[in-house]
Amino acid sequence: MFNKISLSFLLLFLISSSLIAQETDSLKQKTDTLRQKTDTLKQKKPKLRDQGKLKLYAFIPATAAVAYGFVALNADFLRSADNQIYKSIKHDNRNFYTSADDYLRYVPAAAVYGLDLFGVKGKNNFRDKTAILFISSAFTGVTITALKKSSNRLRPNGLNDYSFPSGHAATAFASAEFLRQEYGEISPWYTAAGYSVATTTAVLRLYKSYHWFSDVVAGAGIGILSTKFAYLVYPAVKRAVFGKKGSNMVMLPSYQNGVAGLSFSGKF
Repeated sequence: MFNKISLSFLLLFLISSSLIAQETDSLKQKTDTLRQKTDTLKQKKPKLRDQGKLKLYAFIPATAAVAYGFVALNADFLRSADNQIYKSIKHDNRNFYTSADDYLRYVPAAAVYGLDLFGVKGKNNFRDKTAILFISSAFTGVTITALKKSSNRLRPNGLNDYSFPSGHAATAFASAEFLRQEYGEISPWYTAAGYSVATTTAVLRLYKSYHWFSDVVAGAGIGILSTKFAYLVYPAVKRAVFGKKGSNMVMLPSYQNGVAGLSFSGKF
């Protein structure tokens, strides 16, 4: 039983581990570079336009995850694997239920703002990272909704036919990638924490019988790609909206009359 369940989570583990390994290698290279430049007194943050230059290999794990999910829709051997994993999980967990997954999927993104609030500065300012998160969320939502309506895959619990792909997994991994992008260069532990929370969210969806294994794998890939896409296009979006010289507009969180929101101020 333990071996079957362990194998069911292997692909999710490989996705997360490969991304964490990429971040660790990147951090090591940058640390070595900084050591060589001992005469540099102040490290400059990467320019926003440079954040849009992503290396092709960074897309491979997430793309493979999405491909796995699509192949599993019609490949008998992968559908059989989904069924075996489902039966293995439910054998000793027939009455398992928790609502933790409904909240955990947002934790990594919330951590970005929490760290910023406590003075740990990430890659981007509040306005830019909020805009990036909005683009990522929009792309994730549109993609997931379109695929759910077109795939018509029945959930393991028979509730409806919106099983593929997992929206919770997509949101969780998009959130984890957002945390990695903003704070992964500061410490790989931020990346590890974010992807651990995302993986936990995906596992809980399996235990609750809301998804097949291939559903959460595909959802994870879509979420990661959505955030990478957001970072890739945002520099161009920002230039189109604010122009090359940028803008004096500032976006800040606000709280008035018991209602939380965003406030804008600037010079025109």
